[in-house]
Amino acid sequence: MKSLYKHIVAAVAGGAFCAMSTVSFAQDDKATSLDQLLQMMKNSKVAETREHKQRESEFLSQKNNRSNLLAQAKATRVAEEKRSAELEAKYAEQDLDIKAKREQLDESLGALKELFGHLSSAADDYRAGLGNSLVSVQFPGREQFALDLIEKMNSETKLPTVAEIEKLFYEIQFETVQAGKVVKFTTTVADAGGAAGQREVVRIGNYGVLSNGEYLFFEKGGITVPPRQPSELADPVAVQSASGGLVAASVDPTLPLGGQIMQIMIDRPDLKQRIEQGGLVGKIILFGLGGIGFLLSIWKLISLTLTGAKVSGQLKAKKAKTNNPLGRVLKIAEDNPGIDGESLELKLEEAVLKERPSIESGLNMVKIISMVAPLMGLLGTVVGMIQTFQAITDFGAGDPKLMAGGISGALVTTVLGLVVAIPTVFFHTILSGKAKRIIHTLEEQSAGLIAEKSER
Repeated sequence: MKSLYKHIVAAVAGGAFCAMSTVSFAQDDKATSLDQLLQMMKNSKVAETREHKQRESEFLSQKNNRSNLLAQAKATRVAEEKRSAELEAKYAEQDLDIKAKREQLDESLGALKELFGHLSSAADDYRAGLGNSLVSVQFPGREQFALDLIEKMNSETKLPTVAEIEKLFYEIQFETVQAGKVVKFTTTVADAGGAAGQREVVRIGNYGVLSNGEYLFFEKGGITVPPRQPSELADPVAVQSASGGLVAASVDPTLPLGGQIMQIMIDRPDLKQRIEQGGLVGKIILFGLGGIGFLLSIWKLISLTLTGAKVSGQLKAKKAKTNNPLGRVLKIAEDNPGIDGESLELKLEEAVLKERPSIESGLNMVKIISMVAPLMGLLGTVVGMIQTFQAITDFGAGDPKLMAGGISGALVTTVLGLVVAIPTVFFHTILSGKAKRIIHTLEEQSAGLIAEKSER
């Protein structure tokens, strides 16, 4: 009996645990006896059965509704398939009608179809040219007419009118006439800093525009001031101030396409930039060796010229003067009238030797500069070439312009070396000739004195 009682209690406890998910057993009521526990299980079972029946009823109701929806969907599909077939038949019929109309249109147009093709091509070329035309800056807003005309001629339902065709020919002729004029007008110009303002500009056809003494850039976006003015261009002020006649002016045939020629001239380094490309070696050659050589040559040229003039004056004078080399040599002969010929010869040779260093001083330095300058230029070129090829090794040779620019910069030092060496050699030749003539005069006069002494 006790064993049966234990089994009953265990079964009841297990059923109670499994029924905790139901609504009725989720309450906070607690059974105080086995009878109450059995009653609670019974109530829970009844509630659960009622809930199941409700769910079953809802499912059956939804099933009936879904059947109705399915029937409606099938009916709709049949109707749409029928409508689709009707539309396809109508489309095929209208497509045939369109083809027939097109054939009729082509037959009606005849030779006009080819004419409209040429008109469309001409209008398209005209529209493309307006975007690269300086005339469009002076007369804006003409592109819309060309766009509308092209759209109409490309349409299958519209044809251009006679007035529109005549206007197209007029606009093309107007562009041609204006492109051959030099005119002044006011327009917006952007400076190098990007600030825009109104300026009076001079338009030279389609190939030149200038303002305030400057040649300007023209791009599709408008007119701009270039960063600098190439020195090779003609004077723009003369063009601006001219009221008629023929005036020299510079034009860029590529200006409607962005002014590539002018851009190349602007990007080309000027003299200052070339010197900067030479780097430290180039500056040493030009300002160090070149400056010293030039100043020394000028000083020595003046000195030898004055000395030569004094020597020439001494040749005409009867009395020796000590303000020139020849006078100092002759002074020795005057101061020693009773000396024998051999002793006089030695004294005169000694005097000439004393005068030679002052006459030839600085000539060797000029000669050294003329020899060292090109060697230093070659050194700078070699260093620049090494740097260029190292850059090619590091970054590749994908940009030939970069490589050519590096080689060009490296050759600048050689050019600077030659620029210094050539005039320095020229100066050295002149100075050496002057010095030799003076020394030759001293030796000649000394030999004359010795010969005169020997005759006595």
